[in-house]
Amino acid sequence: MTEAPHLLVREDGPILIATLNRPDKLNAVTGEMMVLFEQALHRFRDSPELKVMLIRATGRYFCSGVDLKSSDGGRPPTSGSAIRENHRLRVHGVHRIYDEMEAIEKPIVVAHHAMCVGGGLELSLSCDFRLAARSAGYAFPEGLFGVLPASNGVSRLTRLCGPHWARWLIMANRKVDADRALTMGLVHEVFPDDSFEDEVMAFCRHLAQQNAEQMGTAKLAIELAADVGRAAARDVERLANSSLMQSPDCLAGVARYVAGIGRKQETSA
Repeated sequence: MTEAPHLLVREDGPILIATLNRPDKLNAVTGEMMVLFEQALHRFRDSPELKVMLIRATGRYFCSGVDLKSSDGGRPPTSGSAIRENHRLRVHGVHRIYDEMEAIEKPIVVAHHAMCVGGGLELSLSCDFRLAARSAGYAFPEGLFGVLPASNGVSRLTRLCGPHWARWLIMANRKVDADRALTMGLVHEVFPDDSFEDEVMAFCRHLAQQNAEQMGTAKLAIELAADVGRAAARDVERLANSSLMQSPDCLAGVARYVAGIGRKQETSA
């Protein structure tokens, strides 16, 4: 009996939907899953008609982390330097994939309907928007093995939520529910379980209607601003806007906005 694909990919208008599809294995990450995911990511990147990528999952877990029973093949590393290189270059190619997710000038949304841990959470940290159902939860179980989440878990989590909450998840090895994740800044919004799918799709359709050039420029500018001082961050703003403000889209948008204000003023007079 042939096993179902570890990742399902389909298009819904301008939205590319990639669904983790190993519900019987709690959507544990495999090499096959990441190969299919990278292909979907490139399809999203290279297709102008696709405006938003949505990552979701089937089953009672969003993702239980990396499948420890699977591997990329070859002998496991036995020295510190080999382990570090294994994290950087192998482990299903996740570092390369996460870098590409962060570089693509289109929004990537992840929707957590249930528990999201380990490698699934690390993948989610490279998304632009994280949405949670009330029943979602988060954890890094690596502490149970005496190691760190070393492929985004420390670096990206600390950047997003700060060292305060990174200590809570990593050092204290505590799980957090969706509401606590919202407080931490780990997720952007929490929705009721019964309306979650509709809310997620409504948000993705909203993103798809935004100006694509502004969206891509904002993604780059926000990341740059997080890395530099205040003065340099203001320069990033000015450089970005000097290009955007000359675009036909901007000029037409300003004209529509001004005309709309004029009509409102005439109506209220």
